[in-house]
Amino acid sequence: MIAGIILVSLNLRPAITSLGPLLPQIEKDLRLSGTGAGLLTMLPVLCLGVFAGLGPALRHRFGEDRVLLGCLPVLLAGILVRLLHPTALLYVGTVVIGGAIAVANVVLPSLIKREFADRVPLMMATYTMALTFGGAAAAGAVIPLESVVDTDWRGSLGLLAVPVVVGVVAWLPYGRRAVRTSAGGRAPVRPLLRDRLAWLVTAFVGLEALLAYVIFGWLPAICVDRGLSEEAAGYMMSAITFLQAAGSMLVPFFVDRGGRGQRGFCVVVSLGTAVGLIGVVAAPMWSIWLWAVVLGIVGGAAFSLALTLIGLRAGDGDSASGLSSMSQGVGYALAAAGPFGVGALHQLSGGWGVPLSVLVGLCVLMAVTGLGAGRDATLSLRR
Repeated sequence: MIAGIILVSLNLRPAITSLGPLLPQIEKDLRLSGTGAGLLTMLPVLCLGVFAGLGPALRHRFGEDRVLLGCLPVLLAGILVRLLHPTALLYVGTVVIGGAIAVANVVLPSLIKREFADRVPLMMATYTMALTFGGAAAAGAVIPLESVVDTDWRGSLGLLAVPVVVGVVAWLPYGRRAVRTSAGGRAPVRPLLRDRLAWLVTAFVGLEALLAYVIFGWLPAICVDRGLSEEAAGYMMSAITFLQAAGSMLVPFFVDRGGRGQRGFCVVVSLGTAVGLIGVVAAPMWSIWLWAVVLGIVGGAAFSLALTLIGLRAGDGDSASGLSSMSQGVGYALAAAGPFGVGALHQLSGGWGVPLSVLVGLCVLMAVTGLGAGRDATLSLRR
């Protein structure tokens, strides 16, 4: 099953991350306005939040294994639909892709909690490493693939269907079996909204997502403003993305099942993100790559830790599914708003000092919420 989880996870970011490098070609070919292009990049993140609420209901009705098997063909359909004419189908396909990934994002932590309850940190780290690596590889490969295969942006995006088919084949043996999600009736998710621990985990996940999307959205512009070439800024972002895959594997070594290690590591990744941001924005130019390495490693560890906390704080599969839906729904809503907020602050202030101050403050807030989310306690919807 571990190999199946890895193959599924590898497919949960390429359809999103591949859009960025191809966006200039898509804008020119389809004559998209700036608003239309911005909507295209924002839609997947919004969908990750909006459709996360479907995860618990689908999981209860069909079980984690079958839901994941269903998500992959839907993802495949979305990839193919956005290649078609007219232009509106590009947006329709993007929404379908975002919906499929959102549900899979919610169900996978529940599956890991069910199958690997005694190895949650290690399996969450493996899941996030595969997810991050898949996204980074796709972002770096779509442009070269155009030359290798002698195709345009549609052909390059269409090739992403191949690994999805491989994922379907790999997951088919698990998706065809019937696994009961709980012994009783459906556990209500609403009690989580009144649970302090659930909100602390949600706040940590949300702040991590917001900071991550701000970094990916604005770091290249910050580096160019500081004197780095656009090409070098692009290489830096690629390096950060691949370093995140390595950083995600740090979590099992520093996070034990007790609260002390988890709380301490929450503070480390939060303040480490603040240090990396300060370094990139304000440190001497000769050191900018060093701070980019810090952001990459710490960012990967923070992402893996956020998902690991969902599994560790949930006392059972129902709770893991509900907490995953709640935290990722709120988290990706914050993530969608973050880049716009930073852009507005930059425009109003005329520099990066004010946005940096706000982001550092959010890192401190993330550390504070991590102290609560990392304590040795669990919540359960079955009580």
